[in-house]
Amino acid sequence: MLPTREEAEKLVIDAEQCNPGPWGDHSRVAALCAEKIAALCEDMDAEKAYILGLLHDIGRRFGVKHLGHVYDGYKYMTDLGYDEVARICLTHSFSIPDISVYIGNFDVSEEGLEVIKKGLTGMVYDEYDKLIQLCDCLASAGGVVDMAERMEDVRRRYGSYPQEKWDANMALLKYFGDKVGRDIYQVVE
Repeated sequence: MLPTREEAEKLVIDAEQCNPGPWGDHSRVAALCAEKIAALCEDMDAEKAYILGLLHDIGRRFGVKHLGHVYDGYKYMTDLGYDEVARICLTHSFSIPDISVYIGNFDVSEEGLEVIKKGLTGMVYDEYDKLIQLCDCLASAGGVVDMAERMEDVRRRYGSYPQEKWDANMALLKYFGDKVGRDIYQVVE
């Protein structure tokens, strides 16, 4: 189940009041990117893509966290009955469904960590999982960014960026570029 576009926008506005920061604008940029790309894909719904992109980081509502925002978003959306959004909250940070490639602090309870691990185990990503992973890498609070530059920035800030994750993200860029028959940067600008 999904919220409407209006409900999703209200959820983000309310969440920003709980935890102000650039994450809200990042989510809006990701949503617009997802909507534009999905509109060019015959097997995708642009409205659904927008809603999922907008809410992928809704766990940030609960404070400044790293891995914690993944669990918080998953739990929050599950509690609201938005299972499709909950799934995206879980998968958006994992272009490879393996917790060991997560970049950032493991600031989540043991229970939360187990939920994430269990959720990723055996996960087969659908088109929306892949799309939001891509758009998360393309979006900054200020607009669309070059994905390689964004990953390099993360590498500088955290001291590393697993090559397999880098390669998986670049493969998503190519996958959707091939799928729509256009350069993704031209689509999302």
